[in-house]
Amino acid sequence: METRRLQMLAELARRGSMRAVAEATGTTTSTVSQQVAALAQDMGTALIEPHGRRVRLTSAGRRLAEHAVTILAAVEAAQRDLSPDAPPTGTVRVAGFATAIRAQLLPIISGLSTSHPQLSILVREHEPAEALQLLANDEADLALTYDYNLAPAEPDPAVAITPLWTAPWGLGIPDNVARPSAPGTPEVFRWFRTADWIGNSRNTGDETVIRTLASMAGFTPHLTHQADSLDLVQGMIAAGMGVGLLPMGTSTLPGVHLVPLTAPDVVLRAFAVARRGRDGWPPLALLTDLIFRQSAQSA
Repeated sequence: METRRLQMLAELARRGSMRAVAEATGTTTSTVSQQVAALAQDMGTALIEPHGRRVRLTSAGRRLAEHAVTILAAVEAAQRDLSPDAPPTGTVRVAGFATAIRAQLLPIISGLSTSHPQLSILVREHEPAEALQLLANDEADLALTYDYNLAPAEPDPAVAITPLWTAPWGLGIPDNVARPSAPGTPEVFRWFRTADWIGNSRNTGDETVIRTLASMAGFTPHLTHQADSLDLVQGMIAAGMGVGLLPMGTSTLPGVHLVPLTAPDVVLRAFAVARRGRDGWPPLALLTDLIFRQSAQSA
């Protein structure tokens, strides 16, 4: 089995078309088609099938593509072991939430273009559940995700998780409303029990935290508005539309005040997540390490 043919299949699984594979590998669509056809003959089973005007992988093709990633990673690891100074090459697909991409990933990418010119990064902005689904479907190599200490993510033995950073969150309120004098998260929540509450439109973690703390304070929150963008959440708060969770230390818009939440604290926890067996792939391992280091510097 030639690794070049496996690479063509793996790229086809990632990119979705013969033309995209040809562009990525610097060859022609005819060559890609021939290599995949030869691999199918080697394996004794069909790996692709017509799908409209394009092709898609068969179930056997998808399974072999998953094996191909591991096999190619092992080959590259062996080559790196023999030539430890050889730079990692390939394309790493990253799906993650906007804050992590902006703060940890983007500063790295500009440096990688100089230090590792043969390594490319594809970025897609997604909330945690979306990013993890892309990871499970082999549509992403690395997921940048988060959860809350009061709404932890379900453990998944199929993935390797690298903790990145934590950040305390508070309650954003309109600047012109009365504020509680008593400390403690339940007291703060109880003070705003009649307010409208703003949640996240694409992640249920915020709502879980709000409902948990409201229950501790003895009421059911009136969750009305939803927004994914923290700037939009702040805009809603400034407009007097409600209150909502926001990271402490963030620059607030005029008309927004942040109330600390303590006892219990509300803490966001960020992670880099990769599928087990693929986390050792040199380009992915390098990028994960760089993101970890960038997170430590930013803490």
